[in-house]
Amino acid sequence: MTSVKDFQVDEPASPDALGQGRFSFTDDYSVFDWGKMPDTIPKKGASLCAMGAFNFERLEAAGVPTHYRGVVAGGEVVSIDEAETAPTEMAIDLTQVPDLPFVEGSYDYDAYHDAAGENYLVPLEIVFRNVVPVGSSLRSRGSPSDYGLDRAEWPEEPVDLPEPVVEFSTKYEEQDRYLDRTEADRIAGLATVDDLESLAREVNRIVTDRAEEAGFVHQDGKIEVLYFDGELRVADVVGTFDENRFSYDGQQVSKEVVRQYYKRTDPEWVTAVSEAKVEARERDVADWRTLVEVAPKPLPEHVIDATGDLYAAGANAYLGTDLFEAPTIASAVDRVRSL
Repeated sequence: MTSVKDFQVDEPASPDALGQGRFSFTDDYSVFDWGKMPDTIPKKGASLCAMGAFNFERLEAAGVPTHYRGVVAGGEVVSIDEAETAPTEMAIDLTQVPDLPFVEGSYDYDAYHDAAGENYLVPLEIVFRNVVPVGSSLRSRGSPSDYGLDRAEWPEEPVDLPEPVVEFSTKYEEQDRYLDRTEADRIAGLATVDDLESLAREVNRIVTDRAEEAGFVHQDGKIEVLYFDGELRVADVVGTFDENRFSYDGQQVSKEVVRQYYKRTDPEWVTAVSEAKVEARERDVADWRTLVEVAPKPLPEHVIDATGDLYAAGANAYLGTDLFEAPTIASAVDRVRSL
């Protein structure tokens, strides 16, 4: 289901009922949609699990439905506050995820929804943006004026948006595509884009408020959503350093640190990935990875160590606890600035 989380089904979902399962968070990471990279980052999995649980519990407290049931500690499902050590497993409700056929160069969403009925994972990612950082894909899809900014060109620094922007992209296609509202509404099935947007804006508000309390700037993020019996519930994981972009004292505190490192130090592979995605679209090839002839280089040990400390220190700061043995967030940020 994912390149950085393992997925366990305890009780499968049916057309009429949610199932139960677990996410097991690993220290693997992925950049540029590549999948599992050559290295692992210590403490990353537990950091994401803890942040995701913390945010799910804040959403539930605010009345936002989710698929979260708790973290697994000592064989029991408990709240994040009850976990004595950093958890790596999260208990969740499960929905149905039918196959999405790829036939004659296009994806058959009608077949997906025919199999899904009224219990399914919406095959979209709903993206929200508060800031447009350097490296954001939004810059390639429009000019600043398209998003309410009084500028002719994008500057070489992050730009605050006057109002959050919500976008829709595909979830299960080999290459993510940003969609207009009409196509997104069709792909969403029984869910509507208006309701999905409202849910995303509420999640964004809650995560942004917590980020400010903890000294972070919440730049952008995404949610995935399940539809069950007429209700939308937030699924997957929310408000982590992989799903969202945060900054602290002007420095990225997210997977973006590693993404930008690869752009600087392994441009041959980054370029090959970009070119393969273009070629795959032109040739109607589903899996663009088969067109990449070079592999990503492993990260140096000092980059792995600094990134692991950043995840752990960032999680401590965001949760307001000392769940992880890690430097202060200020120290961890200063260390990655020079990578």
